[in-house]
Amino acid sequence: MSLFTQLKRSLKAFAVKERSVIIAHAGKWTVNFVLIGIIAGLGSIAFYYLCQAGLYYFMDLVAGYRPPSPAGEHHLFPVTGTPLNRYILLILPALGGVLSGWLVYTYAPEAEGHGTDAAIDAYHNKGGFIRSRVPIVKIIASALTLTTGGSGGREGPIAQIGAGFGSFLATKLKLSDRERRIMMAAGIGAGVGSIFRAPLAGALFASEVLYRDPEFESEVIIPAGISSVVAYCLFSLVFGWGSLFEAPYFQFRNPLELGPYLVLALVLVGTGILYVKSFYGIVRLFKSLNIPNYLKPGLGGLCTGIIGFFLPQTLAFGYGFAQMALDNDLTIPFLLLLAMGKIFTTAFSIGSGGSGGVFGPSIVIGGSLGGVVGKLFHQIIPGVVTQPGAFVVVGMAGFFTAVSNTPISTIIFVSEMTNSYHLLLPSLLVCSVSYLAARRWTIYERQVKNKVASPAHAGDFFVDILQAIRVQDLMHLVKDVKLIPQNMTFREFREFFCETKQHYFPVVDPNNRLVGIFSSTDIRGVLFSKGIDNLVVMRDVATFDLISTTPSDDLNSVFQKFTIKNIDSLPVVRDDDHGVLLGMLNRREVIAFYNEQVQKMKNKSAA
Repeated sequence: MSLFTQLKRSLKAFAVKERSVIIAHAGKWTVNFVLIGIIAGLGSIAFYYLCQAGLYYFMDLVAGYRPPSPAGEHHLFPVTGTPLNRYILLILPALGGVLSGWLVYTYAPEAEGHGTDAAIDAYHNKGGFIRSRVPIVKIIASALTLTTGGSGGREGPIAQIGAGFGSFLATKLKLSDRERRIMMAAGIGAGVGSIFRAPLAGALFASEVLYRDPEFESEVIIPAGISSVVAYCLFSLVFGWGSLFEAPYFQFRNPLELGPYLVLALVLVGTGILYVKSFYGIVRLFKSLNIPNYLKPGLGGLCTGIIGFFLPQTLAFGYGFAQMALDNDLTIPFLLLLAMGKIFTTAFSIGSGGSGGVFGPSIVIGGSLGGVVGKLFHQIIPGVVTQPGAFVVVGMAGFFTAVSNTPISTIIFVSEMTNSYHLLLPSLLVCSVSYLAARRWTIYERQVKNKVASPAHAGDFFVDILQAIRVQDLMHLVKDVKLIPQNMTFREFREFFCETKQHYFPVVDPNNRLVGIFSSTDIRGVLFSKGIDNLVVMRDVATFDLISTTPSDDLNSVFQKFTIKNIDSLPVVRDDDHGVLLGMLNRREVIAFYNEQVQKMKNKSAA
């Protein structure tokens, strides 16, 4: 058998082995993502059932309050005949807040508030690690908060539940921090995508919500997509297929309608800023209160109950009222009160330390504001705005974009939730304007500006930053040095050396053109030898294998040159003539300059 044939067979066997390893690795990861989807789907089922049971026992049976449901959801328990009692509605959110607060602050304090922010923080700052008890505490505490009248949504709790299991599985499998973060994000996508019946949006949301800039965590999208599909199918098998809302057949046909949509965007931005400022103002207020932490959600619940006494439609989820707005069944005053009241009941319920999400209330608030603007323009220009309900759909997307910095996933979210894909054009316009105008504010405080600012990607952009900086940017650091004539005798150099602090010595010809270089280390062994004083000239000492740099070189290549021979200083020569020395560049000063640039980028990202 020839050597060529043996080599060919060896390469073929190696290729088959490598392909098998890759397939096995991909298969292992797919199994992990499917498993995350199954657990997140089961978590969604359990959480949804607890919410339905809580609404039946607390809101219906005890308080006699039966808010409408969206078209895609149905009551799992029979409706009772208990008459409405507003005084019970007044105290019920406080009771739920106390129970939720005690549970959270006793067993898992990180489960307070809207869980998506905690998951984002874990992704960026904790290597994707979430304690295994957090999902269990979160699911019970959130159900208590939301079903006793607290205003909130399902996305936060279910995001933290899915993320918690993804983190738990990665920890048990002893995976790296990067792999744990991916699996944690896949859990977020699976949980959110299943409970809102929007699997594509869930995957995109998990990768977009991490950053304030319009940036996606690309390595998360496919894993989150797999987990989201599995979780959605499991959830729908139990509670039925279809979208959360049922919208009429809306279509965008008149470009003149874009004017009213721009007005809607401005309304959403202003209200979104009010929402964020109110929410975190109440968060700061309750953190400053000198009372036990577990009592704070109870106090917040009492404030919620006071608002709910007068505006019961602002309690609990409110998705049914968003459905009625889509059907054009609500008046302008009712929609305005619903939007404004929902802002403050959500701020008190969740900002005080209660458990719940902020996506659901945002959908109700945005839909209500969209309904108001749509109805007003329908009255003013009925020939242009023919379907006020379309503004409800676009308002949902625009408002959450304004408060979350997630324009792309939100457009898909609302399209999937309402089954209204014909409104993508006005949704894109409103979400783009809302994002640009409100990007300074976000309901997710733990978002970072972009990947460069994320501790999860520390070091990923080392080479990118170095390649963006040129030596010409450091010319102020390039130092003039004394040149050594090539015919200088060793004796003359020794006298010169006694009077200088220079460590590197460029050697030049009679025309002052660079021909070589040497360091003090190179001559240390013969520095005090008397016998060679007039026998050796400095040209004999210098090395002619020059390692130099030019103003157009980037810092990445400069560092590579520093490390080739472990030298501390490089000659900087002209780009068009390497014989002309411009000065010497020291490694220590280059490193200091690089660190300074990185710090400036971090400060700019944090601003």
